[in-house]
This record gives sequence, C-alpha cells and structure tokens, in this order.
Amino acid sequence: MTKTLIIDGKTIEVDDDLTVFQACELAGSEIPRFCYHERLSIAGNCRMCLVEISGAPKLIASCAMSVSDMPPSRDGSLQEVKTKTEKVRKAREGVMEFLLINHPLDCPICDQGGECDLQDQAMAFGLGGSRYEENKRAVEEKNIGPLIKTVMTRCIHCTRCVRFMTEIAGVEELGLSGRGEDAEITTYLQRGILSEMSANVVDLCPVGALTHRPWAHAARPWELQKTETIDVMDGVGSAIRVDTRWREVMRILPRNNDVVNEEWISDKTRYVCDGLKSQRLDNPYLRIDGKLRPVSWDEALGAIATRLKSAEPSRVGALAGDLCGAEEMFALKSLMDQLGVKSIDCRAPYEALDPSYGRASYLFNSLIEGIDHADAILLVGTNPRLEAAVLNSRIRGRWTHGGLEVGLVGEPVDLTYAYEDLGRGPKELAEIARGSHPFAEKLRRAQAPMVIVGSGGFTRKDGEAVLGLCAQIAKMACEGSDPAWQAFNVLHAVAGRVAGLDLGFVPSEGGFDTSSLLAKTNSGALEVLYLLGVDEFSGKADSDTFVIYQGSHGDRGAHWADVVLPGSAYTEKSATYVNTEGRVQIGSRAVYPPGEAKEDWKIVRALCEHVGQVLPFNTLSELRSKMYKLVPHFAHVDEVELADQSGVEKLAAVSRSCDSDAFLGGVQDFYFTNPIARSSKIMAQMSELNLRMKNKGTRVAAE
Repeated sequence: MTKTLIIDGKTIEVDDDLTVFQACELAGSEIPRFCYHERLSIAGNCRMCLVEISGAPKLIASCAMSVSDMPPSRDGSLQEVKTKTEKVRKAREGVMEFLLINHPLDCPICDQGGECDLQDQAMAFGLGGSRYEENKRAVEEKNIGPLIKTVMTRCIHCTRCVRFMTEIAGVEELGLSGRGEDAEITTYLQRGILSEMSANVVDLCPVGALTHRPWAHAARPWELQKTETIDVMDGVGSAIRVDTRWREVMRILPRNNDVVNEEWISDKTRYVCDGLKSQRLDNPYLRIDGKLRPVSWDEALGAIATRLKSAEPSRVGALAGDLCGAEEMFALKSLMDQLGVKSIDCRAPYEALDPSYGRASYLFNSLIEGIDHADAILLVGTNPRLEAAVLNSRIRGRWTHGGLEVGLVGEPVDLTYAYEDLGRGPKELAEIARGSHPFAEKLRRAQAPMVIVGSGGFTRKDGEAVLGLCAQIAKMACEGSDPAWQAFNVLHAVAGRVAGLDLGFVPSEGGFDTSSLLAKTNSGALEVLYLLGVDEFSGKADSDTFVIYQGSHGDRGAHWADVVLPGSAYTEKSATYVNTEGRVQIGSRAVYPPGEAKEDWKIVRALCEHVGQVLPFNTLSELRSKMYKLVPHFAHVDEVELADQSGVEKLAAVSRSCDSDAFLGGVQDFYFTNPIARSSKIMAQMSELNLRMKNKGTRVAAE
C-alpha cells in the first residue's frame, strides 16, 4: 500500500512499509545519521535523525518509525514531516554536543580525517562550540587482530560494527558491554576476530574508533588517486576502488554494486595490496648454466622463439592461470592456433568443466542476486565462506530472513548459518538425484531452488559424473518452479576461469588437457610448455621440457621455468574478466607495472614478431575488436547474457559412475589462494592467526 505525505512542503507518495527516514530521503531531504545503515537492522540509538511530525507530541527518530505508524493529523489533513525547523535544528545541535562531550579532538592524527562522518555532520549540523569543561573519559584500546586498529575513546556507540558482525558476517564476536559512561564496544573473549569479512566494520564506523591497521598513518584521502576497477581474488567480481599515490597502491576499498557484492568485500580483497609490491618480477630472466639470470627482452623472446620454431606443434602446450584476463588469453590462443598447437587449457588438473556442453554447464545461472529469492539451496563440494566470502554473506542474509533450507554434501564446516549435513560424497548426491533422500522433497517443494557445486565437486577424476548428478538434481528441483528459474549453479573460486572457457581456451581434438600436459612435462615428453600466470602447481625443474613462465610474481611458476617474462598484476592493466555468473567486467589500470614488466597481451604480441607469426592486432582496441567477434557477449560490459539451458540438459544426460571418495573443499587456506596473496605479509599474519586459533580449538566464554 502507498501513503501520501508532505515532507518539507513537498507532497510525495511512498510505500507505507518504508521508514520516515527513507521517505525523507526519497523526497530529497537530507537527514543526518550515525547508527542507521540501510543494510543493517535499526538501532535508533544516536538520535541524530530527529524530525518533527504533525500530531506528534515530540520529535521522532525517523529511522525507527515506519510511515504506517505515523500519528494521524488532528484535522484529517495529510500528515506532514518537517526536517528543517528551528526545533529540529536545536535538537540536532544538542545531540551533536552530547556526542562530542567525550570524543577526543585528535583529528590531525586520526586516519579517518578527511572522510569522517562525524567531522562532516559536526560542520553541517553541529553547534560550533561546546559547553563541556570536565575531564573527558578514556577507554582502553582493544586488540581485535592485525587488520583493525582501535581507538575506542573515539567510539560514539552507534553499534554499526556489532550489527554487521552479527547480521552480515555471522561471527558474533563484538558486543556492547556496560551502561552509560561505562559502555564499551569489545570482543567477548579478548581475541582477534576470525571472519573473512571483518574489515567492513571500518567502512561502517562513522568515526575513527575503528581504522585500518595495515595502512595506519600512511596517507591522507586527498593525496590519493582513485581508480574504479574489479576484484580478482575470487570469482565473484566485487566492485572495488584502488587508491594510489604515485606508483604505489595504498589501499583497496569497496564500491557499491547491489547485484554483485552490495557494498562489502572480503579481507583478502582489501588487504592484499602489500602483496603487489613484494616478490615482483621486474626483469626478463633466462636459465643459463642452471641458474636464472637477468637478460634483455630481445634475448628472452629470442630464446623462446628458437624453441617454438624447432618444436613439433604436437609437443607444445600452453596453460593459462587463475588471474588471467581475457585479452592475454585471447592473444596466446591466437598465437598457438597459428602455430598449430592443440594442447591449450585454462583449467586446473582434472577440472571437468567443458564448454562443449554450453555456457550453462559452467555458470552460476541463478545469478548472485537470485540468492535473495532462493528458498532451498543444495551445496555440493564447496565451502562458499572460503571460496566466495561475499556470496556466502548473501546466503546468510537470505537465511536470516527465514524460509530458506540449506543442505550440504561435503566436508562439514562453519558457514555462519544453519544447514543440514547430508553426507560426504557422491553416494548421498546420487540418492538426492534419485529422489530417495528426504532433502530431495524439499528441493521439489521449493519455488526457487538452487544447486551450487564448487571446485571440490568438479575438480576430481569423476568430476563430469558429479556435475551430471547436480544437473539431474537441478532439473528435478525445477519441475514445480517458475519455468524461467535456473537452478544449476557452478561456483568458481577464481577470476579467470569463465573468460577462458568462453574463449575456448581448452584442448582441441587431439590435444592434451592440464593434467596430461603436466605429466608429459615431468617425463620430458613435451618440448615446450608456456605458462601464462600459472602458479598453483609446478613440475620437475630438471625435466627436458623448455618451460616459459609469464607472470607478475616470483611464485611457483617462475621457480621451474627456463625463461621468465615479467607481466602485470590486475591493478596494472586494463583487462576483461567474467565473474562466476557470466557478468562481463573490465578492470582498469591504477598504476604502471614495475621495472621492465609489461602488460601481458603486449608480451605475447612482441613474441609473435620473433616467432614470425603476424597477429591481426597491434593495439588493445584492435585486440578487443577481434575478441568481440569471437565472443560477442564480451562487448556487453556489466551485463549477464543468460545461457541456453540445453547445456544443463546435456550434463544431466551424462551417465558415468562416481568414485566413493568424499568431497573436499576447493580452498584450504583462504589467505593463500594466489601468488599476490602468498606475497602479502598481512595475509601471512592472518593465515598464521587462523591456523593457531584452529589448533587451539573453539573456546567458550567460561574458559
């Protein structure tokens, strides 16, 4: 139902389930706030959002009153809300004066300075002075881990951090203890917060009580150049902003994108930026007399060209890694096609995803936003809390609203929400597919069911059979639901996989996949292996295979290479990524690569000149033009092209037997999933802390 109101003299019609605060925002009236946040529950404890309502005996906290609860006008006229009267102004000045009574005047040394809500609102709605002459209170600092720095004397008890940790992150480790002047925000057990989403509380904090420890006192906001780009730490494709000073990435912050990450990012996304500066490759290297030695670009590319020219195409292979953008994969595939090389792959060993089935067979078809409507979710071989922390928080958000049944086939883990443990492996999955398991009936009754299979389900020798069972379950679950609803979902934990599959960066007929190429490399049966950002596995350094590594960090791939070509990290190039749901996104360059490093597609293009092959592009725009002809939907940036569900039908028809092995989680250490993260000291600290707390076991307050 709707209701007509007069807000500051403007007549507006709004839904009656909105709050007065939201109605005022729609009418264009600015309402100050500290405790209110649109994605958190309403606390109503800061009182800055006071407004005057006709018929009400006193000022009303607009965030805590719904439009339907407004008192009626005595004369039956339209209800009126006033936000700019003298009475409201004086009340807000009084509230601000009380808030500043104990707040320290340390703005010149506070990291929140320049982007502080308290500063801004004190200027806009404050009194301009204070009558308080007593001693200010002091609060003991809290150690809540290596990520968040606390100065709790600044805290104004808005409880945003407490509500976020409880409602969104699902880790109830922050709370408000005491009353009155003794009230404090604290951890219950005086230990570091163990959550993959914890640092979002710093963005929520309206004062400087919670700030970022890793970049404390490093820079001021107005010194930084801001670049809007895309995160590549997982397959979600969260919207982020990279802040740089000169040639250095100083910090990474979230951007709002309601259909993907809302306004949250994981701690790995936020704090991995120090890994962009350490263990970087900034010069080409060539193995001479058993040791990698720095050489010029011409020497390195010449050595590669000599081996490629002399090698049989059937004995050459190319692999693309987890963080690769579409442009460099397209360039490398174009080169390999011209050389007649059939053995190319972008997948992990034994990964069963096959683009020949169609896009629907490897996409998150329900869309991330579809989680908000789901009423039954089956998780298969996945731990979304580690593989896609932001997506997992969305599942939790849907679960907290009630009416969601969640079942898990795989390792029992803490997902921050309740679920039904359905078993460990394909046996239980087959029972659900046959309809003989009780959870199958819950999926049938659901109006918006979802089957989510992770890398623990499809990265195994029987992965194709597992995907087939999941497709059968999704098909069964959709029989009673909306025909437009798509229940089959693949959760990718890496950023570069979907684009590689869309490009067809997989073996052609007669070619070898990743596991076969690695086996041939270790035995010396392969002449040349080209690794494009491949760091998650390695082989024998003393094999007869000539290994070329192109990447940004001196990680596993560089250790066994004969030639090392320094490439760019994701903040140093403009590249196309496709997230797990098939959404095309473009990451922007924030800084330039260090030293002699170059953008990856340019390296491949330069190699073509030495090999004697001519590629039909010389610039990035020309490359993208050719790439869009091969994959037209890449041109539709920030859009999802819904896939033909015939791919799921083909998967469901797969009739292969599964092993009896239990499903394992695809990600074992959340903080060490890629070379950038493994180069980060902050991620190393978090990994060590996480391991230490796991070894100690979960403790209760009585201990």
